[in-house]
Amino acid sequence: MRQKTDIGSDTLFYTIVYIIAIVGFIITLYPFIYILAVSFSSSHSVYRGEVFLWPVNPTVAGYKQVFKQNGLWTAYGNTIFYTVVGTIFNMVATTIAAYPLSRKQFFARRFLNFFIAFTTYFSGGLIPTYLLITNLGFYNSRWVMIIPSLLSTYNVMVCRSAFSNIPDEVIESAEIEGANDWQIFYGIAVRLVTPTLAVLTLYYAVGHWNEFFTALLYLSDNKLVPMQVLLRRVLIQSSSELMGGEVAADDKAAVSIQIRYVTIVVATLPILAIYPFLQKYFVKGIMLGAVKG
Repeated sequence: MRQKTDIGSDTLFYTIVYIIAIVGFIITLYPFIYILAVSFSSSHSVYRGEVFLWPVNPTVAGYKQVFKQNGLWTAYGNTIFYTVVGTIFNMVATTIAAYPLSRKQFFARRFLNFFIAFTTYFSGGLIPTYLLITNLGFYNSRWVMIIPSLLSTYNVMVCRSAFSNIPDEVIESAEIEGANDWQIFYGIAVRLVTPTLAVLTLYYAVGHWNEFFTALLYLSDNKLVPMQVLLRRVLIQSSSELMGGEVAADDKAAVSIQIRYVTIVVATLPILAIYPFLQKYFVKGIMLGAVKG
């Protein structure tokens, strides 16, 4: 009798868990579906609030308005360059910084850990940073999107913790076999923390893809601006054209809302497409250090 009660309790528990998970999934997915539906709906349908899950009076007018902009594909190429090259630089610098900090025999380990943690509480400020960037010659240069954001203190700490979980016996065994520090680092340590590195790669890539303020502040050459800055110009330009033209107020608002959602899709869809390929590593990475029951 008691066994049947336990089975019934387990069934009830899992039912509640599944219901909560399904509701959470729907709540999380709905904004993406809604934005996609709005971007393909007619502007008047969007303005009247008729769109819920599926496009109403489907049209690609908003996408035509965005993609006809001069320099869009150049901006896309710039964004891809900043994301790919910047992420590679980030991961190389992060792993090289984190691995020595995870080794107990490194004599400056405590001092550098304190120094790195100390920098998380203070910032140089906008004006000193601007002066530093210009004095280094990075103004209006592609490297301004890569070098200043070379390291993330938080990501270095996460990577350091992952390296710290590698048993000392593994490192000692490699040293006995005659492996040098670089062979141990690349051939053993990096391979053992691949899930964590995949998560950090995704963090860095998303950060570079969405980078906006740095480009707005330091890049004035239209050939160097990323996609986010160009899409901002599209929004401003479309609003200005509508304000200056002989268009009804409702039409202005409707077109402006549609273009707004189209720019969201154009800006986020490519980076979202990468996640499924890293999903299994992402799950492993966030589960590192968890205690199994």
